[in-house]
Amino acid sequence: MIISFLSARRRHLTSFEKCYAVACQLRDTTGADQFIVRTDNPLRPFRVSRHQPSEPESILALVA
Repeated sequence: MIISFLSARRRHLTSFEKCYAVACQLRDTTGADQFIVRTDNPLRPFRVSRHQPSEPESILALVA
């Protein structure tokens, strides 16, 4: 499944910008650094993690 086939709402909810906003909120709430990670899952292309990712995921940003 390719991301372009997803609805506009899902593309918005799974965007890097949305993920960055969540990471900023988590950083403010927890005080812990947050990683924004790219995944191989087209339904969830980005995720926020408190821990460094393992292969095949890669770090896109660090919210410190």
